[in-house]
Amino acid sequence: MKLLEGKVAIVTGASRGIGEAVALKLAEHGASIAFTYVSSDDKAKALEERLQGLGVKAKAYKSNAGVFAECEAMVNAAIKEFGTIDVCVNNAGISKDNLLLRMTPEQWDDVMTTNLKSVFNMTKQVIKPMMKARKGSIINMSSIIGMRGNAGQSSYAASKAGIIGFTKSMAHEVGSRNIRCNAIAPGFVETDMTHYLKEGEASTAFLQKIPLGRFAKAEEVADTTLYLASDMSSYVTGQVISVCGGLNI
Repeated sequence: MKLLEGKVAIVTGASRGIGEAVALKLAEHGASIAFTYVSSDDKAKALEERLQGLGVKAKAYKSNAGVFAECEAMVNAAIKEFGTIDVCVNNAGISKDNLLLRMTPEQWDDVMTTNLKSVFNMTKQVIKPMMKARKGSIINMSSIIGMRGNAGQSSYAASKAGIIGFTKSMAHEVGSRNIRCNAIAPGFVETDMTHYLKEGEASTAFLQKIPLGRFAKAEEVADTTLYLASDMSSYVTGQVISVCGGLNI
């Protein structure tokens, strides 16, 4: 059974990691995919072809989610190409970890722009067609770090905590139009961005804090995204779902 047959989804930052897993999962369930990337044209092309191989329409857009004008142009182009937007997954994110004493203003601003301002940029664009259609699901990728904090990650934690507040506010604003807005707070996920967590003593220390005793797979975060994108979650909005193996207990 395909849960998203005939739907159109935007996924930002989808050329690798969680974003790639999300795009593939939504496509497996019938959604056409418009996705953004900023770096590798080759990776984006490869993903575009994999998605099309699943029998759905798919298109890559080189667009920086942290730049408002680029988001506006991307969403307009996607609507022209696909006709509408049913789901928006705000996944684009970076980390530039440093103790606050050593953190530069530029590092702080880069993380805030890519992680938090991008959610504003994209959401402001997609709610227009969603309000017209009187339906839609917005899914924002937060983090367990945004809920509990972590030394050396004040910028990342602040940006991800900001996403949670934004998500709850948007749920209030657009709920009357049948648009849902939820957040996912992954724990430690096996991706390129977190590879260092699996090495040596650091890996052992992190695993000891996780009741399930392992890191998450990107596909497990994608499964939760599928739930929030589909009608299975039709009465769920303003929520933060932790996919963290119990780390938040």
